[in-house]
Amino acid sequence: MDQMDERAKKEILKHTEDSSNTLQEDIWNHIDQELFQEKKGKKKSKIIPIIIVAAAVVTLLFSTQTDTGMAFIKQIKDLFVPEKQITQSIEGTEEETDVILQEGKNSEYIIYIDEERYKLVQGETFDIITTKEPLEEKYPEVSMKIEQFKDKTSEEMLAMLEVKLPTEYTNVTATETVQDPLEGYKLHGISGSSWDSPVTNVYILDNKNGGSFVITEKYFLEAAEGHGARFYAMLQQFEIIQ
Repeated sequence: MDQMDERAKKEILKHTEDSSNTLQEDIWNHIDQELFQEKKGKKKSKIIPIIIVAAAVVTLLFSTQTDTGMAFIKQIKDLFVPEKQITQSIEGTEEETDVILQEGKNSEYIIYIDEERYKLVQGETFDIITTKEPLEEKYPEVSMKIEQFKDKTSEEMLAMLEVKLPTEYTNVTATETVQDPLEGYKLHGISGSSWDSPVTNVYILDNKNGGSFVITEKYFLEAAEGHGARFYAMLQQFEIIQ
């Protein structure tokens, strides 16, 4: 949940910038102690409590600035709402899309999904996001598989996949270290240059607990600005929950 913690902290500090730095840090340290540090043998890391505490902070800091306080509450709540609207670029056009919050296997991650077009199917060892309606047989696979490897670090998984991917795709580009849509490593492979040439993007990221997540996108060349762009937008909403 580190990414969400940091985003919430940034919102709180941004909206208390008129106060002293000491006050800002005191506010965050109090929230951090109450919600995220180990207390009586249990680590608290729930989504709803941080919204409640953030609202309490607003009440204290902005009791005479109602508009500012309410705007802040909305920004904090927007980090975790069950459904929201995002703007994504599809084939060069900005598109407003409604997305729904989904929990991954064992609630160890969350992701927002465009349920008008896709569905998330939980399996025994991985989850997969695929088209809501099956594609015609002429189309290559379109999917995004999310796997967690609790006993292998992201570096170990990278070494394995750098060997495996060239056996499956004829053209594999050099490994990238990326920050967007996720922070981690990215591998890219493609076989051919026709409209239906299979394409993959593989993201490898630290699960913050000694293991890793591997997210494998599959689509075809003609769908790069369609399904590829939509997968990219979904991954920007991906969050690990420890």
